[in-house]
Amino acid sequence: MASSPTSEQRAPALSVRDLRKTYDNGVQALKGVSLDVQPGDFYALLGPNGAGKSTLIGIVSSLVNKSAGEVRVFGVDIATDRDAAMRLIGLVPQELNFNMFEKPLDILVNYAGFYGIPRAEAVPRAEEELKRAQLWDKADKMSRTLSGGMKRRLMIARAMMTRPRLLILDEPTAGVDIEIRRGMWKTLREINAAGTTIILTTHYLEEAENLCRHLAIIDKGTIVEQGPMKALLAKLDVEGFLFDVDGGIPATLPDIAGASLTAADDHTLDLEMPRAMDLNRVFAALDAAGIRVRSMRTKSNRLEELFVRLTGQQDAAQGKAA
Repeated sequence: MASSPTSEQRAPALSVRDLRKTYDNGVQALKGVSLDVQPGDFYALLGPNGAGKSTLIGIVSSLVNKSAGEVRVFGVDIATDRDAAMRLIGLVPQELNFNMFEKPLDILVNYAGFYGIPRAEAVPRAEEELKRAQLWDKADKMSRTLSGGMKRRLMIARAMMTRPRLLILDEPTAGVDIEIRRGMWKTLREINAAGTTIILTTHYLEEAENLCRHLAIIDKGTIVEQGPMKALLAKLDVEGFLFDVDGGIPATLPDIAGASLTAADDHTLDLEMPRAMDLNRVFAALDAAGIRVRSMRTKSNRLEELFVRLTGQQDAAQGKAA
């Protein structure tokens, strides 16, 4: 007979209950935040600047003291058993906080030593993590010579040296180009698929929609929305399409009641319409106007629209959730 799961195994990877933080200057950074992240999840935490994301991550990782509330990591209360809780967490902060004059291999091995991992175990583990981060060929190079994207990947490799069950990533792809970012997505998916729960904060809404299965949006110290990514996006009653058309765009576009049709460029039309609208109505109007559609694609990013609705942050229209 299989053994029953322990309470730690049954517990959420992260459980936050009525978490509050008031700083000495009177600023209320968190006003009763509650959320659960289940084991194995890939979870996005989004919000504008000053929303409370950094404070929440700081409390969970034991870098900031809470004013009230409860935080448990796989059932372990960070207030009563901090060391046990921290052994379960790997943190990748926004700032590059390693010695630029050390070699990547040494950075990882020394980091493991801080957690009591013997060198004989740390060296092969470091090789494994550097290979996963595509940095093995840089193992003996000075870290300051690495590119920005390589330094970000080194931060993730370092955090994985302790084999954390919960990995917290605070804007891990900030400042790197899209090609490098997508390569990092692949690495993060592999880490998550291997069983590590991941919590991600990001400036890039496209990143959250591509990687994460659940999300919470925090604004002014409170959670304004949370749940499965697909379910939250399904709440949006508007969808958008881009039409590639043959020939040029006419000066006057057909008026389609309830929808918005504009020219994105000389050969692309941008359509916003209610989800309940029949797309055949649109095609009929375009055909009557002599506009021939060659192909169509769904617009992104739906998460951007949800974010703007909930927080009113117009800078999200540029693809950012600060």
